[in-house]
Amino acid sequence: MFRSIISGLGHYVPQKTVTNQDFETWMDTSDAWIQQRTGIVTRHFVSPGEGNIEMSFYATQMALREANLKNTDIDFIVLATLSPDYTFPGTACFLQEKLEIPETPVLDIRQQCTGFIYGLSIADQYIRTGMFKTILVVGTEVHSTGLDFTTRGRDVAVLFGDAAACAIVQRFDGQEERGILSTHLFADGRHAKDLWIETPSCREHPRMTQQMLEEGSWYPKMNGKKVFTMALKKFPEVIQVALKANQVELKDVHLFIFHQANLRIVQAVCESMAIPFEKTFNNIGKYGNTTAASIPLALSEAYQAGRIQKNDLVCLSAFGSGFTWASALIRW
Repeated sequence: MFRSIISGLGHYVPQKTVTNQDFETWMDTSDAWIQQRTGIVTRHFVSPGEGNIEMSFYATQMALREANLKNTDIDFIVLATLSPDYTFPGTACFLQEKLEIPETPVLDIRQQCTGFIYGLSIADQYIRTGMFKTILVVGTEVHSTGLDFTTRGRDVAVLFGDAAACAIVQRFDGQEERGILSTHLFADGRHAKDLWIETPSCREHPRMTQQMLEEGSWYPKMNGKKVFTMALKKFPEVIQVALKANQVELKDVHLFIFHQANLRIVQAVCESMAIPFEKTFNNIGKYGNTTAASIPLALSEAYQAGRIQKNDLVCLSAFGSGFTWASALIRW
């Protein structure tokens, strides 16, 4: 059976930077309040005419350069997003067109904050079976055009940013024990409405009304206490699952990359598991929560910063809407 390795990473964030001070002018909040509760200082928002298609393309170009590959080397695309540019077809089709690789199969997935790890797992399984050799896995998100920038929406709006990031996953034929060692995926739909967007919905007739717009049901809603509590429970569980599956110990991991949702969550999980905080990489302060783009964005920046070296053991973990949670263990 073949093994999968990550041969290239790429990321892109829009030029427009939005500060906590900007939010102070839009709603009843403060820089101190946001930083204390989330660790977020700035985030990036797209400009008119810019979306997931463009951001994904720029991130992909960076990853291809790093992997020393051409667009035509990609034989499958997996793209994770909860904010597609259009209702249909999927964003991956538009990315494929922009990459000029017609007939290359594509797959869009909707796993929110765990989307990249789910996508990585899909790519890994396809490569292990020999079906594909070079797979592009993308996480991309545009939140800024769907947030409530009034005091009513402050608990959610301050959290999110826009970004795209990706990995090139390739077949590895060598004898070394390198690459994606394992991925672990979980979900519990009983909590689906604890973090969701209710409308527009095909369950409604019509799907969107003036009343829905006025009530704000098309904005994301979050049971913050439940999300925080479950995250503190599921992160340690899913990390331990990955370690146990590969018969390694916590101390053997060189770098932990958590989904960048809230710095307080990362700090609390590290404390509960006795993970030295310096063994984590965090960029939520700069970008906020970019959901599906969060982990590949952190992974790409960590690699660029020299935090990941050959043979390092890297653990990815995520928790989010659904609820879904996942982990991956990678020998670089």
